[in-house]
Amino acid sequence: MGESGKYPVVSVTTDIVVFSVFGAKLNVLLIERGREPFIGQWALPGGFIHSDEGLEDCARRELKEETGVSGIYLEQLFSFGAPERDPRGRVITVAYLALVPPDRVSPRGGSDARRAEWFGVDDLPRLAFDHHGIIATGRERLIAKLGYSTIAFQLLPQEFTLSEVQTVHEIVRGRRLDKRNFRKSILALDVLRETGRRRAEGSHRPAMLYELAHPGTVVIVR
Repeated sequence: MGESGKYPVVSVTTDIVVFSVFGAKLNVLLIERGREPFIGQWALPGGFIHSDEGLEDCARRELKEETGVSGIYLEQLFSFGAPERDPRGRVITVAYLALVPPDRVSPRGGSDARRAEWFGVDDLPRLAFDHHGIIATGRERLIAKLGYSTIAFQLLPQEFTLSEVQTVHEIVRGRRLDKRNFRKSILALDVLRETGRRRAEGSHRPAMLYELAHPGTVVIVR
């Protein structure tokens, strides 16, 4: 409390870093802002919290209003509160990490967003606010969690092959992985079940299709 006996006026927003793997790269969902500040620039979906809602409720509402995306994996990422991060005043944002499987990558603009589009994380346009840094933090979190959780499966469709699981890991990590060791470690997690169906992959014999034993759940494995 300052000498005046009053607290400073601080606003709270949520911003959502939505990742998906398709087109052989890691992509992030951005919206084109339809109002000031930074009108016409690309930014993360997000907005101000309502007085009667929680942080995650705000994040899910803003994501649906601005992109049409809903019902996906979401976890709190980090808080960003640099004094000059928003020209409208003192605004603290609580960022969320969200993951979308490749069969659900058709967003649409809405609310105060002119449009919503996917961009490769290594080929981003100029962004509003401090959103470059927020995306970088989200990417670091995702890479880290690949090593100790089952979060990668949130980037896959309901049914998938082990080759597709490995491809997601390799794209996000940015390096190749040994096929035999990777498959052994994935199956040892005991979170998959065979569907009994197979899918052809190139000239190889059809590969077994798997699904998560508990969809929507991320398990910490060490």
